[in-house]
Amino acid sequence: MTERFQGSFTQQEPIPEAGIEAALEVMRSGRLHRYNTAASEISQTALLEQEFAAYLGAKYCLAVASGGYAMATALRALGVEPGDKVLSNAFTLAPVPGAIASVGAVPVFVGVTEDLIIDLDDLSSKLDQGKVLLLSHMRGHICDMNRLIAMCDGAGIQVIEDCAHTMGGAWRGVPSGRHGVIGCYSTQTYKHMNSGEGGFFVTDDSEIAARAVMLSGSYMLFERHLAAPPADAFDQIKYQTPNVSGRMDNLRAAILRPQLRDIDMQVARWNERYAVLEDGLRDTPGLRLTHRPHEESIVGSSFQFLLLDWVADRVRDVIARCGSRGVELKWFGAPEPAGFTSRYDSWQYAQTAPMPASDRVLAGIVDLRVPLTFSIDDCALIARIIRAEVSAVYQAT
Repeated sequence: MTERFQGSFTQQEPIPEAGIEAALEVMRSGRLHRYNTAASEISQTALLEQEFAAYLGAKYCLAVASGGYAMATALRALGVEPGDKVLSNAFTLAPVPGAIASVGAVPVFVGVTEDLIIDLDDLSSKLDQGKVLLLSHMRGHICDMNRLIAMCDGAGIQVIEDCAHTMGGAWRGVPSGRHGVIGCYSTQTYKHMNSGEGGFFVTDDSEIAARAVMLSGSYMLFERHLAAPPADAFDQIKYQTPNVSGRMDNLRAAILRPQLRDIDMQVARWNERYAVLEDGLRDTPGLRLTHRPHEESIVGSSFQFLLLDWVADRVRDVIARCGSRGVELKWFGAPEPAGFTSRYDSWQYAQTAPMPASDRVLAGIVDLRVPLTFSIDDCALIARIIRAEVSAVYQAT
């Protein structure tokens, strides 16, 4: 009998009981706003910022409304202005170029390699086209950060890391988000901690951190933060920095604090599932797996493979055949955006020249979520189904 997967690719694990209890306590208090605290009380949001900074070894942390807001705040905090060019990945999700566009800047896209990381050779040829790189660790793939930072430092380029897919990951033991001047993270439902929406901004630079706190809408309440710079860092910028409100609230912070305590355990669970998928798909005819170097500490919360140089109809056939057996695959090579799978030439507000080498890679990228509601056996079954359907279509060509 033909095997079929019965699970859901969008069902996440429940919020931990400790998070539910903490959220109920916040709701019973009525003090959801991060600055609405009783005398001598420290807000859940301030505590979360302190704990997240400690987890990453960062000096300063700001909890915000979304990962996209964190990136736009990072650009504003670095002084990016309308018309400025900002380097960024051609392979990413729409909030990344959206953050650039939101400040009136212009994305300059950098190519993607067959291992789904930013093409450092292409980046080298474009270093003179911007003073900021908004680097997306797209789908959890981390490039050679030592080489990238050396290149950018030599060209006077400041690096913002989009770590929406790499919270808990690292390159050579340095946490994702700690190589560049700013790290941005997401706690949207499908990320590594779940508050529905939310995000973090981390940096070691006191002036940048102070600007970010003011931008987030602190008014003159910045001294209620535990992971912000001292008050004197705000002396001048508090009069010069606009309020672009995007604070995290105490309810979401309460939900997140217990999840942060479990993040390393969750990363290990994701990586167990990723390894089963990888082992099950290794050496499948016509299917290319990405190389994950030993310097990279991954978080296997999603899985990608390439059907490189396949004609579009054959890729669609694989997607449909797997879908009929309960395996939901997303294809980044479709000519029209579908769900979250848009690509650089979909974003018509960000005109760019064609990128044939990257187009070839994007045309073959197939993606699937790996929620922790999947068991190890589920992942083995999913791999068997994908392997069978890819093999069947490949052999028929």
